[in-house]
Amino acid sequence: MRMVDIIEKKRDGFALTKQEIHFFIEGYVKGDIPDYQASALAMAIVFRGMNDEEIACLTDEMMHSGDTIDLSSIKGVKVDKHSTGGVGDKTSLALGPLVAACGAKLAKMSGRGLGHTGGTLDKMESIPGMRINLTEEEFIAQVNRIGIAIIGQTGQIVPADKKLYALRDVTGTVESIPLIASSIMSKKLASGSDCILLDVKFGSGAFMKTLEKAKELASTMVRIGKALGRDTRAILTDMDEPLGLAVGNNLEVKEAIATLKGEGPRDFVELVTNAGAIMLEQAHIASSYEDGQARITAAIKDGSGLRKLKEFVSAQGGDASYIEHPEKFPVASKIIPVYSEKEGYVRRIDSLAIGVSSMRLGGGRATMDDVIDMSAGIILNKKVGDKVGKGELLATAYTNKDDYEDVIKDIHDAFELEQSEVVVHPIVHAYIH
Repeated sequence: MRMVDIIEKKRDGFALTKQEIHFFIEGYVKGDIPDYQASALAMAIVFRGMNDEEIACLTDEMMHSGDTIDLSSIKGVKVDKHSTGGVGDKTSLALGPLVAACGAKLAKMSGRGLGHTGGTLDKMESIPGMRINLTEEEFIAQVNRIGIAIIGQTGQIVPADKKLYALRDVTGTVESIPLIASSIMSKKLASGSDCILLDVKFGSGAFMKTLEKAKELASTMVRIGKALGRDTRAILTDMDEPLGLAVGNNLEVKEAIATLKGEGPRDFVELVTNAGAIMLEQAHIASSYEDGQARITAAIKDGSGLRKLKEFVSAQGGDASYIEHPEKFPVASKIIPVYSEKEGYVRRIDSLAIGVSSMRLGGGRATMDDVIDMSAGIILNKKVGDKVGKGELLATAYTNKDDYEDVIKDIHDAFELEQSEVVVHPIVHAYIH
């Protein structure tokens, strides 16, 4: 078998066999197939696509290119959740403790943020002492003991994806549904959970800009999961405004804590309740979607979700007193109000502009070597649909930097106003299962 024949076959629009996909992934990981041939195949896939069988084969081969996590010693149904990333996405920090408080087992591997989206691990590390690197034995023991653990990915999980992802990033082959879907699902499947809920975001602050493309990606990933024997479902959620009010690491942790106290913003509570209901159904704890919603709502109301967050933080070495007293989190030295220059109703808040502004204030990374300022970020004082008067507060910026004037203008300009009242749509637009 020759790599050039595989490239030409896909270039001409034919489906690849399992043997050909295996040959490619195995050879690329070993270093036998050079980057230039891998990038040629990736470009052929961009233009010619892949059918469901090819995508499932590609995902399976990538998943088995390195270690897979065996969670069979964890009692009960293991659930996992993945978000495609968005501005203000602190979902795991509230959702994880809630589903665990309801009896589900959440065994989750998360990533760091790069660019305008913050990673769950970075937010966790804003809590002093929090460990994100547990051994596999510690990880499994903790889930068995308290029902939840969230850790960083190990170095040997899906090495094929690490190589391919870096290559796609510099060869213009990122935006391909088969390549995106196999990248995400290979990591999720290798992590070992029985059930996966995908939160696929669309809009200005998301990777998928339109609802149609997000639906295509979500449907593809659900079909991959089912083909490989996992209960996989997806929700499509709106990222045409930031999620919740807080953007930035410890600001988002504080909002997750407030949500578990019953004081969360409407859209974030809606997302957590919907996602939690589905995950409890998947775990066979809830008898229906409505039963799941009721259980999640009860876990907020009776404080069991908040108690589980404290237990989770303590188990991974974090100082749980920060959960009890979030005022202990460091506050940035400069707090700058952003006022509206006109009146109207908020039609849209450009999530990408808010995310990039938070990064420029110190709350994100432009490169992997950048050090995040955990106290930097933005609190929104208005959301889509809210009425705004001239001179009224739109948002508040938090930074320790001296040069922030341009950022404040960008935050102001991210708010789009119109004169007539605006209809507020639900954050969850579709459920695919």
